[in-house]
Amino acid sequence: MAPKLRILVSVVLVALPLDQASKIFIEWRLAYGERIPILDGLFYVTHARNPGAAFGLFGGLAADGRVAAFAIVSLVAITAIAAFYHRLAPGDRVQSLGLSLVLAGAAGNFIDRVWRGEVVDFLHIRLWGGYAWPDFNVADVCIILGVGALMTDLLSREAMSRAA
Repeated sequence: MAPKLRILVSVVLVALPLDQASKIFIEWRLAYGERIPILDGLFYVTHARNPGAAFGLFGGLAADGRVAAFAIVSLVAITAIAAFYHRLAPGDRVQSLGLSLVLAGAAGNFIDRVWRGEVVDFLHIRLWGGYAWPDFNVADVCIILGVGALMTDLLSREAMSRAA
């Protein structure tokens, strides 16, 4: 099995079940809107729902149209990620890791949108001055880490090409 395929299978087999299990646990353990302080004043585990896209965008749209639209957008994104992934060199580990994380995160939130009609978020970080980062979940963390890996790889490749 090519290294890139090993990475894809490993990431998806760990990240996707972890994402879904954590959301099921939150639904089982916390009432909607409830929160548990982990680092009081800074970090909380909550039970929040996001009917919209990133940061709640378009959450006010009618439920049927919103779910269908986000499901279609998610499928297009997953298809695009798969196409980019297919073009990777067999040994390209960093880009494979990045795309695998983004794929697992997109799939996790897609499952929520289809199954629940909205995404379950449960990680809450308070910032300075009473501001809070929008609640997020394991799938969102995977997407951010994956994009970070892809950007780091792109920037390092660019730096190496300029140095040569």
